[in-house]
Amino acid sequence: MSPDQLFSLIKERNSYLCVGLDTDIEKIPPHLLKTDNPVLEFNKAIIDATRDLCVAYKPNIAFYEALGVEGWQILDDTINYIGDKHLIIADAKRGDIGNTSKLYAKAFFEKLNAGALTIAPYMGKDSVTPFLGFEGKYVILLGLTSNPGSDDFQQLDLTSGKKLFQEVIQTATTWAGPDQMMFVIGATHPEKFKEIRELAPDYFSSL
Repeated sequence: MSPDQLFSLIKERNSYLCVGLDTDIEKIPPHLLKTDNPVLEFNKAIIDATRDLCVAYKPNIAFYEALGVEGWQILDDTINYIGDKHLIIADAKRGDIGNTSKLYAKAFFEKLNAGALTIAPYMGKDSVTPFLGFEGKYVILLGLTSNPGSDDFQQLDLTSGKKLFQEVIQTATTWAGPDQMMFVIGATHPEKFKEIRELAPDYFSSL
């Protein structure tokens, strides 16, 4: 999905809404547990209820990996059910180097047909660039995350006077433009939104 297509969806639906599909089988309504595929049926119900209201869906991959082979099939079926009228974000937080990254990218962008993939930047540029060679696909880089532990490293002061998360975001904008990259910015840091927007003025952020 190109940035222009994404902008068109936002304007058409008057929405920036992204719906998470972090489907925990232990929390699914009891009546769905009687079906042959409770997780898929739950996902379909959520998608049917929100399809006209949102621009993106974000399945958290761990909830499907935990189910083994069946979980990967459910994930594939879920993505196919969503179709091509929404941005599909695979929330996998991958990050490795060389052929490993390239194969992660092929798995999510080609086999599962996700439109975007969350990536951890800790290993640097050569762990991110293999994900950038897929037309119409996005890397969503972890910039400043919402969890309390983000203070452990992301908010560290550098000798340059910047915070570590600021350096990560600013440096990453030299690796790819807004047609290939977005950033994860946790909504628990609202006081940081303005300065992050100044660091990456044309990039989408996923809260």
